[in-house]
Amino acid sequence: MSSNVGLSTPRGSGTSGYVQRSLSHLKPRDVPGSGPPSSTLGPSRTPDASILRHTRLRAIEAQVFALRDQLEEAETDEDEIDAQCEALRAKLTAEMERNGDSGAGGKLKAHQSHDIAAAKIKEDERLRRALGIRRDYEEGGHWKRREEKERMAQNGGGEAERGVARDAREGERKSSLRKEVERSRTRWSKAKREE
Repeated sequence: MSSNVGLSTPRGSGTSGYVQRSLSHLKPRDVPGSGPPSSTLGPSRTPDASILRHTRLRAIEAQVFALRDQLEEAETDEDEIDAQCEALRAKLTAEMERNGDSGAGGKLKAHQSHDIAAAKIKEDERLRRALGIRRDYEEGGHWKRREEKERMAQNGGGEAERGVARDAREGERKSSLRKEVERSRTRWSKAKREE
């Protein structure tokens, strides 16, 4: 057997010696570092606002339920329990609205993909502002412009030379036209004087 897994020899064991992994074993999701690093998660998705709001409302309800459970154990009157729970729910909801529905707070777990995406967008925006990067910045745009200039220099170099030659011919043609016009004026003025 390889890698010290399973039996050293299947002889006398009544098995073939084949080792399988346990499909019933669940990997813990809450252990930090158990998931893939954040850079290998692939393209980031846009967070769904309704899912984020639902998660925060669910956390509020969990706190309200914990208060209700605590008050019921203390054998508080049912009306008093309802009043305190409603007060806590209103306070937490107002706090959530005041904070702009932001931040689940604390460390995010791997299964909180929408919270992670929202935190990543917020972090990227903060970094972009700190570094002074424009919103319309395109990654690799500098290299594209540089390649385009080089291509223009290679292809356009011949065009530029042809353009210079064309301009020279055009200049010669205009100067010859000017001379021709000058000659015709002098002829016309001579003919006018002779009359």
